[in-house]
Amino acid sequence: MDASPDPLLVQAYRARPDTYDEMLGPQGEVRPHWRYLADALTTLGLPALHDRSREARRLLHESGATYNVYGDPQGLERPWQLDPIPVLMPSDEWSGIESGLVQRAELLNLVLKDTYGPQELIREGILPLELVYAHGGFLRPCHPLRIPAAHALTLYAADIARGSDGAFRVLSDRSQAPSGAGYALENRVVMSRVLPSLYRDSHVHRLSLFFQNLRASLAALSPRRQSEPRVVLLTPGPLNEAYFEHTYLASYLGYTLAQGADLTVQDRQVWLRSMRRLEPVDVIMRRLDDHYCDPLELYPESRLGIPGLTEAVRCGKVVVVNPLGASVLENPALNAFLPAIAKHFFGRHLQLQAVETWWCGRAPDRAYVLANLERLVVRPIYRQARSLPVFGGLLGREAQDQLAARIRAHPHAFVAQEQVRSSSVPTLVDGGLEGRQAVVRTFLVARDDGYVVMPGALTRIAASQQSVLVSNQTGALSKDTWILATEPEKQVSLLSGVTRLAAVQDRRTALPGGTADNLFWLGRYAERAEQAIRIVRTALRAYRNAVEFQDPDRTSLDDLLGALTHVTGTYPGFVGEAMAERRRTPMPEVLAVVLDAGRTGSVSFDLQAMLTAAYAVRDRLSGDTWRVVNEVRARLERLQARPRHVVDDIEDELDALITDLVAVFALAQESLIHDHAWVFLDTGRRLERAQLLIALLRATVVERREPQAEAQLLETVLRAAESLLAYRRIYHEQPHIEPVLSMLLLDETNPRSLGFQLGELQRGIDELAHDEGRVQLSDEERLVLEAVTSLRLAELRALAGYDNGGARHHLDDLLARIASLLSRVSEVLTRHFFIDLRGPQQLAQLGPEAGA
Repeated sequence: MDASPDPLLVQAYRARPDTYDEMLGPQGEVRPHWRYLADALTTLGLPALHDRSREARRLLHESGATYNVYGDPQGLERPWQLDPIPVLMPSDEWSGIESGLVQRAELLNLVLKDTYGPQELIREGILPLELVYAHGGFLRPCHPLRIPAAHALTLYAADIARGSDGAFRVLSDRSQAPSGAGYALENRVVMSRVLPSLYRDSHVHRLSLFFQNLRASLAALSPRRQSEPRVVLLTPGPLNEAYFEHTYLASYLGYTLAQGADLTVQDRQVWLRSMRRLEPVDVIMRRLDDHYCDPLELYPESRLGIPGLTEAVRCGKVVVVNPLGASVLENPALNAFLPAIAKHFFGRHLQLQAVETWWCGRAPDRAYVLANLERLVVRPIYRQARSLPVFGGLLGREAQDQLAARIRAHPHAFVAQEQVRSSSVPTLVDGGLEGRQAVVRTFLVARDDGYVVMPGALTRIAASQQSVLVSNQTGALSKDTWILATEPEKQVSLLSGVTRLAAVQDRRTALPGGTADNLFWLGRYAERAEQAIRIVRTALRAYRNAVEFQDPDRTSLDDLLGALTHVTGTYPGFVGEAMAERRRTPMPEVLAVVLDAGRTGSVSFDLQAMLTAAYAVRDRLSGDTWRVVNEVRARLERLQARPRHVVDDIEDELDALITDLVAVFALAQESLIHDHAWVFLDTGRRLERAQLLIALLRATVVERREPQAEAQLLETVLRAAESLLAYRRIYHEQPHIEPVLSMLLLDETNPRSLGFQLGELQRGIDELAHDEGRVQLSDEERLVLEAVTSLRLAELRALAGYDNGGARHHLDDLLARIASLLSRVSEVLTRHFFIDLRGPQQLAQLGPEAGA
């Protein structure tokens, strides 16, 4: 829609009292560096701004940007929230913040190296030993720290906020596995499309150079300096709240995304399990908390880590970024001692101060905290998953007393900080602009010559104007952060521009077993859903014709309904007890096969399983492919929202789903390199299509029927198999069994035939086996060859004819044999490529007494 100036949009905005406002000055005037944006917002007007906000939501939805808030009903599918009004900061002010962040990162790097090294700070009394040895982030097996580079703390993030006095202060440090840089990049990509001219004309510093530095820094850490390093991004998996960021960064940086089960330690070297071979790993960029990284030495109950990783690090065979044990720096009580530590190491004060902090392990601090609980924020010194700070002023008297009792019982475990009312930023709401408290997460990466700060940040704003807590887990929104340059920025590519030809020629894309498994099942579940939809559509059409023409002989419809149950596996359905009653009024059962997401084999169940598998391989799918995957998700949500008893227009929804499912694979075929990843995706699809076609034929054409009834049934079978039009073009007559079997079984030019599926399956499996350099046929090759040979040697006339028992047992036996062979192919692929039986297994459950 056309922009219409809204002079009251900015004028109506009011800064919150006693709060520094980023856009407005003390007298309500627009700050100089905000004037261009304020004028642009005024020109756009509120309706156009809401249009841009909807466009941002659409782009985030299409890219699959999510953040899982634990306990949220939306679960993994909770969309990432972005406010369309950026946060602005001039370069001169940012330069001061940058300098302070670099100094703080250098200081924390020295603290980390000292803590896992000589421990001079403890010996000289500068740092209380309780803050190290009583902190859950101090890992004794990781002492001494072995890092070949000058900076052990490679990645660092700091949450900063501007107080009412206009000065920025550090609220918290993130040193373990700092998250958010990927979301900041995604926000920037979206904002550059939502407000393109405004973004361009504002001369915003680009983010690409930061990620180029990140990639160069990780490559420089490789123990094997003479070869192209292999860097993997270690993720806890799809259930993690920030899994989208893990996939996004892996794809953007060109790293292999791996879970703990994809990696193994042999001979004190970390290896990536890929295609039944092991590939050495040089650097691990982890998104996994310290303790979970190694069940052998750190946390025995972990199923997410790599047994033996600590020893591999200890021997210098692999570098983990950030190093194991780095979470000791996230102790908020360190803020009370950093000024003295800075004087010890640097001989000067910190440029960027932290919020005022009191550690309850010191008697004077504890007395102050207990006397002022209602004005302070209390935290444990060791931050655990989903733990939130306690705002004393929000507690009742009884709750304050209980908190005080816990502090007295374990004073060293608690720290208190001043409650900072952070600055407010204009945020788009229904009625205009509203001020919300903001916290800015900044990011740094270490190079040989020092730290580099991302010229931007991830700004999070409170979920409401009244909220005092700014956290993604409490529903905070995000904003893009624009550092304004004084002149236009140069375009910077992530690619370094230096290519070593030998490395390009020798490099092969690694495919972890878990990724191959999810690609395989992505193909299978999508094919299950598609075939189920095709049969449901055919059944709906047959039922509608039977009702419209009052056909008393519904044999063809009954057979098709039985086939629906057999193909989808939704037993008892139309073949079990009460079969006759369900066939008389089939629509409730048909709708259940479509809509019942809790029923294995239903369309909704298969689509949800497909989406789960797609989410797990998000880094392998192109943007266009993912856009269609998200459309499938949206259609499934609309399908689930339908009344369970309404049949009207459901065929339209099913038609659209068919189109989307076909589009997913069409885009994958055109965008995925046809390497092993593509082979597993296509193999799953071909294997499933073959099995479903076999189930359809065994359920419909094996039993003897009258010629006219069989002709009607064969027509529905051809329609369900998407081959009716092709049959009519070739034969120009009503369906007969021999040409139908020829088209659906033997015709390898028909992409819907069994012969075509087996041929494609054979080609894919031959490619996998050829990669192994084997001379002898593999188990999967033998099985597929046997299936292909059995089909090609079959005599059509014998398959089409009835035997003495009045059925086509030759056909049924052939189909049953091929189905069994294909099931064994799936089992062998799983055993050979998806599951590593050599991996370590925990033999006993460890209880409290086990460690005694």
